[in-house]
Amino acid sequence: MQFSATDALVHVMVMAAVSDKDVSDREMDRFAALISRWPVFENFDIERLPEVASSCVDTINKAGLDALLDQIAQTLEPRLQETAYAIAVEIVTVDLKLNQEELRMLEMIRDAFSIDRLTTAAIETSARIRHRRL
Repeated sequence: MQFSATDALVHVMVMAAVSDKDVSDREMDRFAALISRWPVFENFDIERLPEVASSCVDTINKAGLDALLDQIAQTLEPRLQETAYAIAVEIVTVDLKLNQEELRMLEMIRDAFSIDRLTTAAIETSARIRHRRL
C-alpha cells in the first residue's frame, strides 16, 4: 500500500500516540492542533483522520511496525522525515512525561529515518520548551 506524504506524517502521529497503548485526550487534541496549524498539513482533510488512523493501526497489526516505518521512510523525503520526527516528539511530550515505550518509539523513528543525534536533540529540546508549564 502506498500513501501520500501527508498520510505518512499522520501515520507517524498515530504511531507515536499508540506507542504507550493509551491515546490520551491531550494527544487527540494535539492531533487536531497540529493538523490545523502546521503548514505541512494544509492540504489534509481532517475528516480523513479516523480513516488514516485506522489504516495505520491495521498496517501495524498486519505487517508490523518496522514494515510501516520502512514504507514511511520511502514515502518521505529527508526534510519531511525530520518533520515526521518533530511530529512524533510533539505527540509523546504533550502529557509532559515519557515512558519507555514512547522513548523506544522515538528511537525507532530516528533510526528508520537516519536522523542525526544533534538534530533530534534540537527537536526534543524545542518540544520540551514549548510544553513547559508554570
